[in-house]
Amino acid sequence: MRKFLLIIVCACALAGCRESRVSDDPTLRLTFSCDTLSFDTVFTAQGSATARLMVYNRNANAIMVDRVILANKNAFRINVDGEPQTDRLNHIQINGGDSLFVFVRVEIDPTNDTNPLLVSDRLCFQLASGTTQEVLLEAYGQNVRRIGAKGRMFVDDYTFDSTLPYLIRDSFIVNGKLTIQAGATIYMRNNACLFAQGDVEAHGTREQPIVIRSERLDNLFDSVPYLYAGGSWNGVYLLAGDKARTYDLHYLDILSGNVGLYCASTCTGELPRLTMDGCRIHNHTLYGMVLLNADALVTNTEISNCASYCVYCSGGKHDFVHSTVASYFGYTSIRIQSVSKEDAAAVYIDNLGKTAPQTVTSFYNSIITGYRSNQLVVATPFDRYYSGIFKGNYLKTDTLAIPHAEANIYHQKDDTAAVFRNDFYKYKEYVYYDFRLDSLSPAIGIGDSLSALPYPLDRNGLSRALTRPDAGCYQHEE
Repeated sequence: MRKFLLIIVCACALAGCRESRVSDDPTLRLTFSCDTLSFDTVFTAQGSATARLMVYNRNANAIMVDRVILANKNAFRINVDGEPQTDRLNHIQINGGDSLFVFVRVEIDPTNDTNPLLVSDRLCFQLASGTTQEVLLEAYGQNVRRIGAKGRMFVDDYTFDSTLPYLIRDSFIVNGKLTIQAGATIYMRNNACLFAQGDVEAHGTREQPIVIRSERLDNLFDSVPYLYAGGSWNGVYLLAGDKARTYDLHYLDILSGNVGLYCASTCTGELPRLTMDGCRIHNHTLYGMVLLNADALVTNTEISNCASYCVYCSGGKHDFVHSTVASYFGYTSIRIQSVSKEDAAAVYIDNLGKTAPQTVTSFYNSIITGYRSNQLVVATPFDRYYSGIFKGNYLKTDTLAIPHAEANIYHQKDDTAAVFRNDFYKYKEYVYYDFRLDSLSPAIGIGDSLSALPYPLDRNGLSRALTRPDAGCYQHEE
């Protein structure tokens, strides 16, 4: 009972510290959680996420705010402690040591501009003492071309250009040829998919890559963009059916969906042909790349951080040259992913099918690693008959018991040197994953020179000709 009374007395004493007597001292000021409240890029004709501003009275006496107004009233909307009507934001008393919440949204009207347009306003606090204090509000509005609404949308031939970004709002199915020009950006709404049922040309460049990613441009936490959380959209599906389609992809980044690239056919004769160079498939809550009954040549490409297999191959001939497969999904001290990492290898090669086509997957001058102990599985009835080739790679796996594995470097339990610059997300330090090679990386200088000849430059344009090539898509930068 005494303890209970003591708690009540302490609570009353603390409450008494918040002085409710209003002061007319013109030197008293409010303080704010920030001087400028900035929004990430906001799509026009679409509201932003809600941002929060804290207003503090750190003085002993109460301060009366006569009015809270927006100077320009052009695009921003405010809610002060639950009151959304700006004409009612009068005579707000903030007791000494107390605070209030201000919630801010922005809605920007469409324009004819192709570049982001800066919109700003001033949030003004007019105090009864005659002082006015302001917080600057800023946002960039980006016009986008919206595709579809609810339900699937079917088109024949279609071209994505780089004039304006695109926003796909549901399943978008291209029955004819799909063309994506260099510099195009395609934003995907939650659960949206891109299906290609014909040939595909996606010709990005090192200077103007193509990007397919989620529509969320704001932050999950202060230092964590939504882009770092996988599963925000569904995936890209290349569905050939029984046709031998051609897929030519260059400098295409597919980021933070459920599935990165799913390439499949029902062909039993000539198979679809996928060519990828300089691409990046990163941070997916299921698979990175799935190849089912399709031939593929994948060069200078990073496939990384997937909750299940980064690469799954079943049926067809697949050659990976100077590519990096890194499985560190969720390897961070902060929980931002909606799923946990499965106990799955980075690369799974399924050669157990009893019908044609057989699976022949080869890796040259590449890296396959992650934080699991075994990152490469070759599932085949008889290892000694598997015809895939592994040469000049850095591999985190048991020594391959197949006849065409040679000149590889295998991870050892007592290895101390890091393979990459950063395989752990340090969110407090704003340091994201970086799969370029560490200065002491065991993947430096282990590549096969002959295999490297057709690829003299790495994904970032560094030359491999000056020294013995490194494994992976990134040559070590001296």
